[in-house]
Parts: sequence; C-alpha cells; structure tokens
Amino acid sequence: MKARLLPFTSVALLIVVWQIAVSASPGSLIPGPWAVVMGIVELAVKGLLFKYVVASLFRVTWGYVSAALLAIPFGLLLGWYHRGEMSFNPLIQIFRPISPLAWIPISILWFGVSDMAAVYLIFLASFLPMTVTAMNAVRNIAPVHLNAGRNFGLSELQVIRRVLYPAVMPQLIVGLRITLGIAWLVVVAAEMIAVNSGLGFLIIDARNAGNRYDLVIAGMAMIGLIGLMLDIAMRKLETLRSLRWGYGG
Repeated sequence: MKARLLPFTSVALLIVVWQIAVSASPGSLIPGPWAVVMGIVELAVKGLLFKYVVASLFRVTWGYVSAALLAIPFGLLLGWYHRGEMSFNPLIQIFRPISPLAWIPISILWFGVSDMAAVYLIFLASFLPMTVTAMNAVRNIAPVHLNAGRNFGLSELQVIRRVLYPAVMPQLIVGLRITLGIAWLVVVAAEMIAVNSGLGFLIIDARNAGNRYDLVIAGMAMIGLIGLMLDIAMRKLETLRSLRWGYGG
C-alpha cells in the first residue's frame, strides 16, 4: 500500500503548495487547483477536451509510427554495415542538432496550416533519434554472440533474425520510450503555430481569448497526464518475457 501511495505524495504536495501560493496572492492571474479542475470539466462538457486530445494523439501516432517504420530498419542497416554508417553518419550528425521547431516555417510553407505540418515535424523529431539508437544498439552487440551464431552454421539472414533482433530490442525499447516523449513535446509546440486544434492550440487560444488561464493550465495538466500514460505504456514493453533479460542488471 505504501509503495502504491508513494508516487502520489509529490503530486499532493505540489497541489497544496500551489493552493497556498494562490491564496497568499489573491490578485494573481494564476488560478487555483479547483479552478483548473472546473476548466477541465468545462472543456469536457463542451466536447472540446476529447476533440483536442484525439487530435494531438492522432498527429503523434502518425508521425511517430512513420518514423519508427523507416528509422529502425535504416539504423539497423547502418549499424550492421560499417561502410554505410561511415557514409551517412556525417549527414545524421549535421541534421541531428537542428531543433525540429526550426522546421516549422518550412513545414507551413510545404503543407500549410494542417495536420500534415504537425505530423511532418513529429516525424523529423523522431526519425534521427531512432536511427542513432538503432545504430548504437547494433554496435553494442557483443562480437562473441555473432561469432557463436556463425559457428553454428547460421546464414547471414538467420544471424540477423535469431541474434541481431533479440540483442538490440532492449536498447531499442529504451530509445523508443525517450523518442515518444520528444514527439509529445514537439506536437504541443507545433500545435501552437502550425494547426488550429489540439492541446497546444488550446493553450495558446485560451490565452488569446480573454486570458483564460484556468484553461491554459488545464491544457498543461492534460499534456502532463497523457505524457505520463504514454510513458507507462512504453515501460510495459520492458516487462515482456522475451525482453526482460536486457534489464536484469
């Protein structure tokens, strides 16, 4: 029981400190916890909460999954063939430090103010981290595992299927988990500029439409809660029996 309640203590402490700070400054524009709860209820009653949450998750899903389908095989290929890594690594390292938000003007120019602009930004934010993670996962495979597979007469394809993939999956899961957090950050920022729906749009629209800071913080709270649930879902993959060995240390 203590282990289950312990994670909620910091949240409860934050709410108490928040309420005390708001009560000590009656003229502050920052709303209290109850006002934020009522803001979430207001959004739910109007049907906007479900609409905005679905819009944000839709964009993250398409951008993130598209990046995973392309980046993971590409990264594994570069990690497996050293010459390919030597050829493409300079380009990857040039583009990787560029913030995905720097691509917002170009995404709007290409796709306009639409879902595709946000999906494109999420794809960019996810593709290179996944590629680098896959490359490093292959590089970190112990050579003795590959040599053992070859000594048992496995073909190249069998080594990839029976040695490579099981060996890289634990590190890939960690990389996918981190990248999902990046994608969720980027979609909120993109929605403030490149689209007209979603939780990011809710925050900027609530500020512009009469300084509704209760809705602003309500949107922030929903972003945090959904991010937590996404992270928990990704962590569940680490408990799969076929991957548990990779976290035994």
